[in-house]
Amino acid sequence: MPLRLDPADIAEARHLNRKLAWMPKFRPRGRIKAFFMQGTMRMQQLRPQPYLRRLNVGVEMREVTFDGGRVPIRILRPNTRPKGIYLDIHGGAWIVGNARCDDPCNAMIAAECGMAVVSVDYRLALDNRLDLCIEDCRKATFWLVENCESEFGTDRIVIGGESAGAHLAACALLALRDAGQASGLVGAVLFYGAYDLSGSPSLRAAGPETLVLHGPSAFRNLKRLTADRSEEERRRPDISPLYGELAGLPPALFLVGALDPLLDDTLQMAERWNAANGNAELTVVPEAPHAFNRLKTPIAVKTNAYVRRWVSRRLMALTAVRSDKVA
Repeated sequence: MPLRLDPADIAEARHLNRKLAWMPKFRPRGRIKAFFMQGTMRMQQLRPQPYLRRLNVGVEMREVTFDGGRVPIRILRPNTRPKGIYLDIHGGAWIVGNARCDDPCNAMIAAECGMAVVSVDYRLALDNRLDLCIEDCRKATFWLVENCESEFGTDRIVIGGESAGAHLAACALLALRDAGQASGLVGAVLFYGAYDLSGSPSLRAAGPETLVLHGPSAFRNLKRLTADRSEEERRRPDISPLYGELAGLPPALFLVGALDPLLDDTLQMAERWNAANGNAELTVVPEAPHAFNRLKTPIAVKTNAYVRRWVSRRLMALTAVRSDKVA
């Protein structure tokens, strides 16, 4: 069932967009700017989170070890035995953010879908070390696949990410597939990711008038993070999953706003994923900018609820398949 929006939802989104046009935009910049943004965010996170108690969701911080490396993770648990695990990778242009940023969405997944949510606190690319982000997410993903039964009592895993997190999730999925361990994943939820680090056509064409995300700054950020590579090398699958072999990947839900500078990344990735596997669903949300599902709009509420329904259906579909095999 597709995402359903009514005219009032669209009208309210347009009203907000007129305000967003006058508001400061997220401009991914260098180390000093990133440190300042990260510090501001952490100060804001000192506030309590009463919704966690209201939703009956517990929180745990820990480090996991895989392949000689340690990666911090944040675990949100429902008050019942988990039906599955949602592996979350946060966004933030690879240079800001942390796992706690995703608590509002993740807590709803834990409560409504009955899933444990594992969010990866990967190292940020403050020194333009994009490889460290990719490596931490790879290690956390492999750890979870190998330890899901013993840690959570289930092997049903959905991987998800937003923006830079969607890129890192796609990179981890390809590594998992190459190791022959992707067949057990239930699905992937990928919000407005950057899958072409050479810059997709829509990102290259994005001007300073784009909403929420400043288009030219986002493109310069890609070039800064891949400064050691040529234009052609930026399209290699190790950092640009759009150009990888995509066969053998699980069902995926792609979501992007029609006003997002990264629109083409999602359109192209969904098309290639579907051509390779026949199991990709694409949702282009009208009047929606980058990070639209984080805004206080009916479209955001309906989109996030739609994602939770999709995830729950994936869990139910796997249960039905396993029941048929037992019978």
